Amino acid sequence: MDADMDLGLPEESLALEDMFKRLFETESSPAHVRAAEADHHGFDRALWRTLAELGVPLMRVPAARGGSELGLLDATILMEEAGRRLASVPIAEALIAASLIARSTATEADAWLEAIGSGDKFASIALAPIGIGAQMVAGAAVADAVVALDGERLFLCPQATRPQALQMVADNATAWFEPQGERVLLLEGAAAVAAFHAAVEEWKLLSAAALIGLSEQALTMAAEYASERTAFGQVIGTFQGLSHPLADCVVDVDGARMFLRWIFTALAHGDPVEAGAGIDQLWWFVNKAATRTVAHSLHVFGGYGLSNEYDIQLYHRRAKSLGLMLGDPELALERAGRRLYLGEPAFLPNPGAVTLDFAPSADARALADETRAKFEALLTPELRAKAHHSFEGHDWGVSKAMGEAGLLFPAWPKRWGGREASAEAARAALDVWETMPWTINPQGTSNLVGQIIQAFGTDQLKEEVLPRLGRGEITAALGYTEPSGGSDVFGAKTRAERDGDGWIINGQKMFTSGAEWASYALLITRTDPDLPKHKGTTLFLVPLDGEGVEIHPIFTFMDERTNATFYSDVRIADHYRLGDVNGGVKVLAAALQMEQGGTSYYHNQRNMAEKAIAWARGAMRGGRPAIEDNRVLARIARTHANARIGESLGARTAWVASRKLPDHAYGPAAKIFITETFITDSADLMDLAAPASLVRGREGLGVIEESYRHSTATTIYAGTSEVLRSMVGERRLGLPRSRA
Repeated sequence: MDADMDLGLPEESLALEDMFKRLFETESSPAHVRAAEADHHGFDRALWRTLAELGVPLMRVPAARGGSELGLLDATILMEEAGRRLASVPIAEALIAASLIARSTATEADAWLEAIGSGDKFASIALAPIGIGAQMVAGAAVADAVVALDGERLFLCPQATRPQALQMVADNATAWFEPQGERVLLLEGAAAVAAFHAAVEEWKLLSAAALIGLSEQALTMAAEYASERTAFGQVIGTFQGLSHPLADCVVDVDGARMFLRWIFTALAHGDPVEAGAGIDQLWWFVNKAATRTVAHSLHVFGGYGLSNEYDIQLYHRRAKSLGLMLGDPELALERAGRRLYLGEPAFLPNPGAVTLDFAPSADARALADETRAKFEALLTPELRAKAHHSFEGHDWGVSKAMGEAGLLFPAWPKRWGGREASAEAARAALDVWETMPWTINPQGTSNLVGQIIQAFGTDQLKEEVLPRLGRGEITAALGYTEPSGGSDVFGAKTRAERDGDGWIINGQKMFTSGAEWASYALLITRTDPDLPKHKGTTLFLVPLDGEGVEIHPIFTFMDERTNATFYSDVRIADHYRLGDVNGGVKVLAAALQMEQGGTSYYHNQRNMAEKAIAWARGAMRGGRPAIEDNRVLARIARTHANARIGESLGARTAWVASRKLPDHAYGPAAKIFITETFITDSADLMDLAAPASLVRGREGLGVIEESYRHSTATTIYAGTSEVLRSMVGERRLGLPRSRA
């Protein structure tokens, strides 16, 4: 059996992270950063010396050449901490220059490596091939040499006289560079071209890590200020107009970090197309995220943030000076599209040892394969045509067949029809439902209700309900929302009153999707109107075939049926109660954590991208195939990137839950990102392929049209994005509570 998914850093990497965190906190304080800008064009010579003492300049150099052969993942950990404290040294350029010099057998190479390693000399790299005039190079104003590609020859270009530093949005000793005098030939031919371009890809990864650290620190500063500053008699962090944009930024920055880590697994497992496209997609995304993050963070400080005395402006300026050294990030998205869909090759860096693993274990793959084989045997053409993104696609025959095979709820105990599979294996099997695709809604709600029964139900209730759920003979629905309540589920007005040994329920629920199929509904009721709303609720599992229950259909423009359910003097026994009387908060919190544990709409996004690229291969734009238009490729590649980021955030949610690690609203964060980008991506691809995209259908562009209508509701399901943003702000940033 191979190892489970592992998204954590190994102990030695965590130790390295701690070391660099403490180093940069001390040696790259805001005072150091300001001094470097004022006196040395943004280059901190003392910090460079300190880094040299720790062996940093040669960390990516083989041991045989005097280095420590640091893996690329650990190098990004270094860069994240450097970015967090705005280290005033072009560290990424220095690491890459030294590693390219170490590839050479030139007699001068060892002397240069020794001088760089001691901190006596500094070398940078020109990120574009030379020969078309001067180009900006970070650190060129202080560099003793610059590594540059000229045709098929890679040179080390010593600088006898250093060019004048440019005044920038944030100084980093950048200057116009052109080779001068004699040059040292490092490599030539195909090896030189490959080494140089792989180094540029590595620079993107290192610099992306720096932007992640920079952005995260800007958010920390903004959150701390928002938790202290008052206005209009309140702490400003309670204002959703401030806290919600910060929460969105947290989600984006976390998404960038998880995407970065996913790229390492693609590099390690030899997936050159996805890894090559992913690097450029990450570079586009992290620049967008950093720009947005520093802008919102500065905005929290109001006018003070504009003042030179406040540190946040340093982050606002540095984000752009770092992010634009390679040109317009949108060009990276175009290149990603060419790499994905036109086969444009990418020269990729060697990541070294990578312990991260997003891939499911052998057990998980086996369960997924069995689930797929079962579906292949079950799903006739008629059933495949019946499949739908709503409860409308439910089929009792499929439900019972999957239940009989133990594949309906594989994580459940065997006594209730499950396989006792791991959370990872169950997630891998559930992905198969999405990719077949087969209707998942009844399975999802019934699984949630079943788990709540297992955790809070009486033995009598378990015996009555769980075997039938596990066999696929019945389903369950959720009765949370009320006509006047919306997402405020604790404001329930549906009453449950004691009646001897039982209860009488009166009230109404809205959007009880799947009630027309279900035998039971998980109902939130108010059992003590005199207590605060969070303390006076109790949850019940209410049989829907009882006297006094009415189910009225509501049809939506998404081709979906939901329901309004009415409860008039509905009598139920006490064993249908879940948890303690007036203890609904505990039960509902568990239910919401399951429901808000992330979503899988990234499958829809990936499917939309596939349909869009198929359209682009046959459509014409400006007299040529649409697929040859870089802007078309970029827009499809954006949807592909968002799907990958959403999948990575969802994987983190599952991994954290499986390891029982502290949960900082990772599920809500994943849902925010996936559903919000599902809306924007479906709208954008509708625009891209218009007017043909307006036609309904179950194939081709019809998938995008259906997704556009479907996506609108996804930010409402399982709690609106607004509620989830408040959760992310509070649990991830420590902001004060922003809702009653």
